[in-house]
Amino acid sequence: MLNQHSLEEIADIHNLLGDIKKEYEEGIKPILIKNSPQRYRNPHTVPKLKKIQINRGLGLAAQNTNILKKNIQEFENIAGQKPIITRSKKAIAGFKIRENMELGLSVTLRGEKMYAFLTKLLFFTFAQIRDFRGLSLRSFDKAGNYTFGLKEQLIFPEVDYDDVDQTEGFTINIVLEHSSPKYKSKSMDKILNGMILFKFLRFPLNDCGYYEKYSSFSEVNQVWDRKKHLKRKRWSQE
Repeated sequence: MLNQHSLEEIADIHNLLGDIKKEYEEGIKPILIKNSPQRYRNPHTVPKLKKIQINRGLGLAAQNTNILKKNIQEFENIAGQKPIITRSKKAIAGFKIRENMELGLSVTLRGEKMYAFLTKLLFFTFAQIRDFRGLSLRSFDKAGNYTFGLKEQLIFPEVDYDDVDQTEGFTINIVLEHSSPKYKSKSMDKILNGMILFKFLRFPLNDCGYYEKYSSFSEVNQVWDRKKHLKRKRWSQE
């Protein structure tokens, strides 16, 4: 038999599946303002999604017209929007790259297309990834935005297995809007805002429980700095 907590969780997921934008405006945003009045004194300071950018680098394969057209069609099917072709800014002889050379694809989603893609990503795509263990918190940057990579396009339901000649991945960047005052515009505050919003949106973050044992942000910062120092030490020894 399901307990009260399980029923509430199912109801939240059902609302997110129905209309993720409406659930944010009517459900998530009021709860954040009510539960954290000191942090979110103004409704405009509550973090919200701004845009989602999807990138793919093709390298020298972009010079093949058939490969480029096929990738553009794939982007249209997955994102629902035609991508732009990214070009090199300058020539690099060592990599055989000329100036203004086609190298990859990029698409930026906003509004309804952004929310539709996010719903598909959260509730359908992640479940198709083999041995998926969640997303890491360390993928947040200093501005509070989140970037992660997908190794193959076959996890999207719009892609037909028979049409894929070579598996290629994506880089997905989720940009958040932070209208925080100056005294709360530090990197850690922006990352915390992103973590809170992602938790409400049911992002499968796998590191949340790891940091519960620390009482303050300064302790978490010390742990991160220690790990960075160890990585640099190992890299210098190799």
